Amino acid sequence: MLNSHLPQDAHTALLIGRLWVPEAGAHVVAVTPQDVFDLSELASTSSALLELPDVATRVQDFVNSGLAPVLCSTDQALDNSLQAQRKPDAPWFMAPCDLQAVKAAGVTFVASMLERVIEEQARGDASRAEAVRQAVVAVIGDNLRSVVPGSAQAAQLKQVLLSQGMWSQYLEVGIGPDAEIFTKSQPMSAVGSGAWVGIHPASQWNNPEPEIVLATNSRGQVVGATLGNDVNLRDFEGRSALLLGKAKDNNASCAIGPFIRLFDAQFGIEDVRQCELRLEVQGPEGFVMQGSSSLSQISRDPLDLVHQAMGPYHQYPDGMVLFLGTMFAPTQDRHGPGQGFTHVVGDVVSVSTPKLGTLLNTVTTSDLAPPWTYGVQALMRDLASRPVAYRSDKR
Repeated sequence: MLNSHLPQDAHTALLIGRLWVPEAGAHVVAVTPQDVFDLSELASTSSALLELPDVATRVQDFVNSGLAPVLCSTDQALDNSLQAQRKPDAPWFMAPCDLQAVKAAGVTFVASMLERVIEEQARGDASRAEAVRQAVVAVIGDNLRSVVPGSAQAAQLKQVLLSQGMWSQYLEVGIGPDAEIFTKSQPMSAVGSGAWVGIHPASQWNNPEPEIVLATNSRGQVVGATLGNDVNLRDFEGRSALLLGKAKDNNASCAIGPFIRLFDAQFGIEDVRQCELRLEVQGPEGFVMQGSSSLSQISRDPLDLVHQAMGPYHQYPDGMVLFLGTMFAPTQDRHGPGQGFTHVVGDVVSVSTPKLGTLLNTVTTSDLAPPWTYGVQALMRDLASRPVAYRSDKR
């Protein structure tokens, strides 16, 4: 694990995260390849830090000033972040967000949009998926990438598909004017890199979803990006879109990390638009699946998704982290011909891209993953017990 999970250019990247410090709770930190620096005198929470004007410069200057205490080495914290070998009396990395709303955009790539239609048509039955896939592609095709969501061309295509009985709620949000934006999980509930991720034990058809996650402050300004795994239950959602909450929001089903990379002269929204994500699943029985997701093929611009999620109609005073969706929808057979992919307990899932590093998690079931106990009240108690100098949130 160790520094291989940092961005390839980590020596110039401005990385912020959250570190669990035994007996003291969560600390907002800056991370270099060598050390983890306490940012408590700049801000007490990740949310408050991203509210600072020109946050990248503020963090860089604070670390360079020598005023930021070193809490531990980066290697030590990364190594102890692995859930199976974690020592409770040593620091480890948490998800890099805290009070921010955790939102997600769905059906933002053609490939995953078609798979959602297939789930719907198959009614959540994995054994029917391949036959439905062939039937759907025969009618719709797989060339929807050129269709601009909300355009006159999209409206015309909708009428054609309606006449053929092939319209779907997923096509509506995929090529219609309004994006699908949903709440992935609650603030403070996301797990970080190294943690176990949870699959509902009743699910028989599920998959990882490798995604870029944008970090946005309360003013709607995108100030950084990180990686996410929007763990998904295909059978639950396929049975009914009204089960989206149960398909998406379970204990440990939202992984974010390892760190938020702040936008600066070396990294910005154009880099996000060109990110190539790599996914790898290594099963305990030797099964290996690899895939990729290219942000250049997204059907809606990342900033458009932010504007649809946050603005005059939705305010988030503590900021927001937004999953941008994925083009990866696994179809590789695992348990037999036509069965497609589904997780098994013990799968090791890595999501990576060169400029953001690697998010690594091991699959368990949601009832066996550590329960979510560190919420807002616990954080506030920890902050209140610290010296005043460490609760300044200097703006």
